[in-house]
Amino acid sequence: MEIRQMKKTDYEIVSPLLDEWWGGRQMSGMVPKLFFNHFNNTSFIAEQDGKIVGFLIGFLSQSSPEEAYIHFVGVDPDYRKYAIGRTLYHRFFEVVKEHGRNTIRAITSPVNKGSIAYHTKMGFEIEKGDTEVDGVSVFADYDGAGNDRVLFVKRLF
Repeated sequence: MEIRQMKKTDYEIVSPLLDEWWGGRQMSGMVPKLFFNHFNNTSFIAEQDGKIVGFLIGFLSQSSPEEAYIHFVGVDPDYRKYAIGRTLYHRFFEVVKEHGRNTIRAITSPVNKGSIAYHTKMGFEIEKGDTEVDGVSVFADYDGAGNDRVLFVKRLF
């Protein structure tokens, strides 16, 4: 498996995969082309034999000079359980450290139990929100009315 920096042209390949990898859920709108154009130096593609099997879109915060943010991560369902996500996260952690950043943030929906479990396994802590959903601390209406979110933070050093 090869991990490489994302290229602008990867959008045309990755975008159609999103809905497929999420079992038909409409996810492609969450990853517009702007991420491929403007954050490709901190975003990565995992390839196996020339086929894209995973990706991570992350960036260095423009507003908080100590922080970086992971926006979206996807792994082909046929390639899960091969540590592709872990490898992508660790590559991002390396780049964040190279830029002197020490805090990484991410969010997910409280219904995404897999994402919550994965992030905590990767060493992220759940930030204390203003309410709880199914025993998980969340920020109510974080992304607008009815769009509660779980916020994660990971300190690198």
